[in-house]
Amino acid sequence: MKFRPLHDRVVIRRLNAVEKTSGGIIIPDTVQEKPMEGEVIAVGPGARDEQGKLVALGVVAGDRILFGKWSGTEVKIDGEELVIMKESDIMGVIEGKPTTRKAAA
Repeated sequence: MKFRPLHDRVVIRRLNAVEKTSGGIIIPDTVQEKPMEGEVIAVGPGARDEQGKLVALGVVAGDRILFGKWSGTEVKIDGEELVIMKESDIMGVIEGKPTTRKAAA
């Protein structure tokens, strides 16, 4: 099934949470926080301004984004857990390759 969001809504797939600390301790699922980072799967056509003109969204499918911890509505489509939210709930787009932290000496 394909899903097409309407207006200024965005469909997001959460990226996997860290399951291990840097010290090697495994974090059980029950205490893991939901990640606030995700990948945009689909975007709506945009919102309408006061004159009725369509204003395109600032994100596109494939963007990696940050969003608020309690933002959006969680849904299950074709067995996959996704989040649908308005573009205004997105804090920003992550650009470039993810960086890795060096361990403190």
